[in-house]
Amino acid sequence: MKKYTISGMSCAACQSRVEKAVNALPNVDSAVVSLLTNSMQVEGSASDSEIIQTVEKAGYGAKTAGGSKKDTASMEEDQLKDTQTPILRKRLIVSLVLLIPLMYISMGHLMWDWPLPSFLIDNHIAMGLIQMLFTIAILVINQKFFISGFKGVLNKAPNMDTLVAMGAGAAFAYSTYVLFAMTDAQVSGNSDKVMEYMHDFYFESAAMIVTLITLGKMLESYSKGKTTDALKSLMKMIPKTATIIEKDLTGNEKEKIVSIEDININDIFVVKPGENIPVDGIVIDGFGAVDESAITGESIPVDKTIGSKVSSAGVNQSGYLKCKATRVGEDTTLAQIIQMVSDASATKAPIAKVADKVSGIFVPVVICIALVTIFAWLIAGETVGFALARGISVLVISCPCALGLATPVAIMVGNGVGAKKGILFKNATSLETTGKTQIVALDKTGTITVGKPKVTAIITEKETDEKELLGIAIGLESKSEHPLAKAITSYAKENNIKPYEIVNFKSEVGNGLVGEYNGSKVFTGNRKFIEKNCNISTNLINKTEKLSEKGMTPLFFARDNKVLGIIAVADVIKEDSREAILELENMGIKVIMLTGDNEKTAKAIGHKAGVDQVIAGVLPQGKESTIRELTEYGNTVMVGDGINDAPALTRANIGMAIGAGTDVAIDAADVVLMKSNLKDVPAAIRLSKAVLRNIHENLFWAFIYNIIGIPLAAGIWYPIFGWKLNPMFGAAAMSLSSFCVVTNALRLNLVNIYNNKKDRKIKNSITEVIGNNDLSNNIDNKESEKETNTMEKTMKITGMMCGHCEATVKKALEALEQVDEAIVSHEEGTAVVKLNSDISNDVLKKTVEDKDYTVNDIIG
Repeated sequence: MKKYTISGMSCAACQSRVEKAVNALPNVDSAVVSLLTNSMQVEGSASDSEIIQTVEKAGYGAKTAGGSKKDTASMEEDQLKDTQTPILRKRLIVSLVLLIPLMYISMGHLMWDWPLPSFLIDNHIAMGLIQMLFTIAILVINQKFFISGFKGVLNKAPNMDTLVAMGAGAAFAYSTYVLFAMTDAQVSGNSDKVMEYMHDFYFESAAMIVTLITLGKMLESYSKGKTTDALKSLMKMIPKTATIIEKDLTGNEKEKIVSIEDININDIFVVKPGENIPVDGIVIDGFGAVDESAITGESIPVDKTIGSKVSSAGVNQSGYLKCKATRVGEDTTLAQIIQMVSDASATKAPIAKVADKVSGIFVPVVICIALVTIFAWLIAGETVGFALARGISVLVISCPCALGLATPVAIMVGNGVGAKKGILFKNATSLETTGKTQIVALDKTGTITVGKPKVTAIITEKETDEKELLGIAIGLESKSEHPLAKAITSYAKENNIKPYEIVNFKSEVGNGLVGEYNGSKVFTGNRKFIEKNCNISTNLINKTEKLSEKGMTPLFFARDNKVLGIIAVADVIKEDSREAILELENMGIKVIMLTGDNEKTAKAIGHKAGVDQVIAGVLPQGKESTIRELTEYGNTVMVGDGINDAPALTRANIGMAIGAGTDVAIDAADVVLMKSNLKDVPAAIRLSKAVLRNIHENLFWAFIYNIIGIPLAAGIWYPIFGWKLNPMFGAAAMSLSSFCVVTNALRLNLVNIYNNKKDRKIKNSITEVIGNNDLSNNIDNKESEKETNTMEKTMKITGMMCGHCEATVKKALEALEQVDEAIVSHEEGTAVVKLNSDISNDVLKKTVEDKDYTVNDIIG
């Protein structure tokens, strides 16, 4: 994705013009322009020069935004820096200084009989000349409206400045004509006509229009600056320097202060009490209590010891930390958060499409309405002055900016509020869609539970030695990264039990582990997996069922065709899980737990957590298909933390990754919960609803303002009620419209996203539609129906390295008409393809190899 800074935009019409021009380029896939940050994001292969030239042809300026690691943070900060408010403030002050005597001369003596200087008494020509001179000075000071406005006309892209320039220009031009007509009347000795012309001056209106619009622009600019406060506060947390450890020629260590940009991966840095952590790293020596609220939103300091991870912008409150840098520059956690919030604010929510369409044609339509208004009143027999005043009022009361700002300001503030609380939305679409959640599917381990299970029971068969069981168990599990495996290896360390040497280790994803010990085949896994190889005694089955009913997970261990016994492992439910799930249910959201655990254990944990229902025994590849089915019932959010959750996170309408999870899960998600706190799920939904509600309010007032204001300005009600709008009041209304929209968006800063007192059940919730029916039964039935009609082929693939590779292969295969589903595993190097009709192996092979992977074999 390429980023650009756009200059010269004044309203939503400008934004629409730039977007339309760049999107028309043949090598541009999409271009999104943000009026709020004056930036543009472009996807496609078009060159920078081609894009910049296109923007310039449209009448605006453009330059690339970005660059080296060194200037990225400062570039973002400079882009958000409020440079307009000081300029507008100076323009406003000078304009007001000149406007006060102009208003005194033009209106003071007529309306309130204020005294005039003796040389102006009965000298109407002099009064007109002075008004003209003051007005010229004010128009020159605010010449930007005229330059930008007429540039827009020349480029066939009229904007808000065009409306202001036409309104003020028409008022000035007509007043100048009246001044010359007045001189002619005075020369002719027609004093009555001179007095009549005095009432046709609109110099003060022209001056007041640009002054009031400048006031509105200044208030809008100031308020827009406030919408980015959260982002700017994050940027201020980036330290400028860091203290690293270097060795001199004699090998002695010494501290050296360097610029933050000069730190490299594997450098050793130290953090003293009160200092910010400069980059991400691992503690290699020392102890400290670190405030990570800037990253996670959690105010309680976290103890850091040797082996602990530290993130940039954390503050070491006590102790001395010596760390090794693991991620620097743009790769640090803080830099990624800043980039994520910035990118999300620059994207567009689907709800903005209507406003964008209106903004694209708004200004030309308003100009036409103004012209029709003038001619209509002239035809109706009104004076030129009256008709012109109505046309000018239409021009200056119309405000495309309010429409253009309605969505982005709410998105920006909403993202900022989320970032402060450790809830990161990757784009505006996810921020909008999250509030429409109907189903939440929760992974169990690490999401509902702590993810650090412990060994709770060891049961052996009669002829089995416990030492043999534990030796084989630890030998197998020490080679696995699964949380249950870690529980067993931790138990071994605590009890000084040594593992047996296992060779030819292999992981059967979702089932268990296989290896060899002293020529014998050894394996571990769930009951279904073990029963394929051994007979399990009734006594052992009964014992495992009792353990499962208590919420423990039994792991079976076998050697050749003999079951050795079981090791039961139990995980602890997080303190806030039950409360968070209850809050979701009170919103009318159906909560489902997805787990690969056996049904009894899963239901025991599900009961403790309070979920609506449990879908158990789901293999990693099955989570994605389960989520696919759930999305047919309603808008589904998947919450997970592991690599095996990545396909499901991608498939869900919204994927939420617990922040403590893997990088793959975080990459696949639409929303990242930095605190690993399940209460952030309902909080994210509340924030999304608040933002969506705010956008609706903004759009309503923006539309209603123009719907009411334009007819009023045109004088539609004048024949009935005698209402007519002075152009100055129209300008005042226009100047405040955008300010009101931005101010309304700033109210989002006051929303308490953790307060559940105002929660309301969603209309037509899943529970209302289907009652308490078990969705898992429906899904199981659908799956069984599919199995009877589905053919399968297993592809052996090399070259897949990560979850992204899996997603690429999966997407390519599922794009084929004959493929219902592709279950891809980079660890196994396989893709299990479920077909609805026959397809040649050559087609399957070509589809995968077109994505730069190698197909070695196709079975089935």
